[in-house]
Amino acid sequence: MQEITRDILLERAEALLADGTVDRVLGWKKGEFAYDVTPAVFTTADELRAEFVWNDFCGANFSKYLIKETAKKDTKVLVFLKSCDTYSFNQLLTEHRFDREKVYVIGVPCNGMLDPKKVKDKAESVLSVTDNGTEVAIETLYDGIVTVARDELLPDRCLNCKSKKHVAYDELLGTEGDVVANARFDEVARLEAMTPDERFAFWQNELSRCIRCNACRDVCPACTCEKCVFDNPNSGVDNKAPANEFEEKMFHIIRAFHVAGRCTDCGECSRVCPQSIPLHLLNRKFIKDIDEFYGEYQAGAEAGSRAPIVNYDLNDLEASEAVERGNE
Repeated sequence: MQEITRDILLERAEALLADGTVDRVLGWKKGEFAYDVTPAVFTTADELRAEFVWNDFCGANFSKYLIKETAKKDTKVLVFLKSCDTYSFNQLLTEHRFDREKVYVIGVPCNGMLDPKKVKDKAESVLSVTDNGTEVAIETLYDGIVTVARDELLPDRCLNCKSKKHVAYDELLGTEGDVVANARFDEVARLEAMTPDERFAFWQNELSRCIRCNACRDVCPACTCEKCVFDNPNSGVDNKAPANEFEEKMFHIIRAFHVAGRCTDCGECSRVCPQSIPLHLLNRKFIKDIDEFYGEYQAGAEAGSRAPIVNYDLNDLEASEAVERGNE
């Protein structure tokens, strides 16, 4: 895979700004710490040179940002998308959530982003992070250099990457990539093998840590309703903090149902969760069931495709059959 550096991205962004193809760039901005990278919009070459970054912590999926960004102006915005991001991009196009003509997409290859939470678990007071492709050297304030195998610092979504293939772009840096073999449903299968009581205890333990910050909903490319039911004072469920265990679970179960068939398994929900709840497993359960009941389907693989659960077919599985298979 071609190594894509900050300078390569900067060169393309500056050129597209200079020739008027775009008038702003959606990219990553450095923060206070080495792992503290945040999305930002740049409008000049000077801004880009001063603050634009491209490193192992540029994990944010920019697809959802395009909804508001394209609604602001009639001009084009440049966006850098990793292969996994392009699936969310296509899914949002399918749902007519933004104007494709207002976006210039540069596809960037990715060999997996580092998880800031795992980095901080391995070392305290991080000053800098250096990645040589197989090992990561973490410079700390008090303990010197801590060296960790790169795979130990990858989030689940990168360890079980579903695809290195870019399915949408105007310009591609490096090769298009391929759909890759992965074990992303292994953990789901492990949960399915549990007894109902064991599964309940697992999710009760995980979801009990939820503080209802709504970060998972706010970052999710599939959550784009203008008015969320959980923000509607007339819904009866608009409270921020769950009052009991039922409300604690209801938020995540309802959200999982809302994105069923549309979730691209980008893993953003788990990435931003401050409590490290494996929320992606709820969505993967739905994806696994859809694959088994209706045939393999990957949301966002092709713009305009319809998920099996919203596309009627005479050979569709009956509800009773689904229940019977689920009990096997």
